[in-house]
Amino acid sequence: MPPTQPIALYIHFPWCTRKCPYCDFNSHAVTAGIPEQAYIQMLLRDLDSDLAQLDVEPRLTSIFMGGGTPSLFQPAAIAALMTGIKQRMDLPSSIEITMEANPGTTDYAKFQGYVEAGVNRLSIGVQSFNDQQLQALGRIHSAADAARAFTAARTAGFSNINIDLMHGLPGQSLAAAMGDLEQALALGPDHLSWYQLTIEPNTGFYRFPPTLPDDDALWAIYSEGLTRLATAGLNRYEVSAFATAGKQSAHNLNYWQFGDYLGIGAGAHGKWKSLGRLQRTTKTRAPKDYLQTPNPKTRVIDAEQIQLEFLMNSLRLNAGFSWATFEANTGLAKASLDAFVQQGTNKGLLAETPTGLQATPLGIQFLNDLLLLVD
Repeated sequence: MPPTQPIALYIHFPWCTRKCPYCDFNSHAVTAGIPEQAYIQMLLRDLDSDLAQLDVEPRLTSIFMGGGTPSLFQPAAIAALMTGIKQRMDLPSSIEITMEANPGTTDYAKFQGYVEAGVNRLSIGVQSFNDQQLQALGRIHSAADAARAFTAARTAGFSNINIDLMHGLPGQSLAAAMGDLEQALALGPDHLSWYQLTIEPNTGFYRFPPTLPDDDALWAIYSEGLTRLATAGLNRYEVSAFATAGKQSAHNLNYWQFGDYLGIGAGAHGKWKSLGRLQRTTKTRAPKDYLQTPNPKTRVIDAEQIQLEFLMNSLRLNAGFSWATFEANTGLAKASLDAFVQQGTNKGLLAETPTGLQATPLGIQFLNDLLLLVD
């Protein structure tokens, strides 16, 4: 019998109501309805294909449904998907199963249906509680819609809810950013993803850049926000992730700790060890093409890239990483990082712990500069 290996599952839903101007994910505005049944069937075929590639017995640790907008799918479709996964893999009773939801595409009945389908963690894409900012961001919901969606989700039975909230929005003042944060905290989320708006290539904002706050304003928002979040009992465990006790995202921790994961759906990618090699798979991006075939493409990740990717992820965590985790997940020796550790500690960006390595507060703030020290 093959050895067991912990592995997470990411499921991509590529459709959304409208493409937001800041979004660089593989998402496509709905033009003529969503082929729910056909897509669910293809997701399960895609999963079958990935499972056939494994040379270990997978032990599923988490499921994350992202997008796009997974909440455009009806609860019956999500239930069918979950049934199909359970037929193929063992799901521990305590497994974290997350779905992303847009406040403009949900209501109490939908949330209740998702709970019945087995979803036990919700990530609500609010982004702002300012209606003018929401319009500028291309969101289809209002601040009132966001508050109603959160309340409906709680009433439907979700005891683990994340809110996605941006800061550093076009023309945003410190007071406005803190106002957004206060409204999010007033709802009582278990987890908050609080991150700065960045302009990415191939987005509407890249082609038509908005005027963003200057560096001094961004620093003021960042500093004040960290203080307010700590006061509210949401502890920072990653660059932009804050959680109450015991509510850190298991799925995202797996990414940041460089764990293995399968990725199914249009444009999804996965990463896992096979036959002693670390490999990455990618799937067909366009939904109409994916519905014909996922067409998985696999490439082996070389040692230099493994090292950089591990550090890019693990150093985002406040706790950093252990040397045992580094060696187990990369296949590399601790000594391969000697030069990086020396340079990083000399610059005050890294600190060694009794068992591993972590970025200092300065290193987390200037993580890109720290990673440039990697040979």
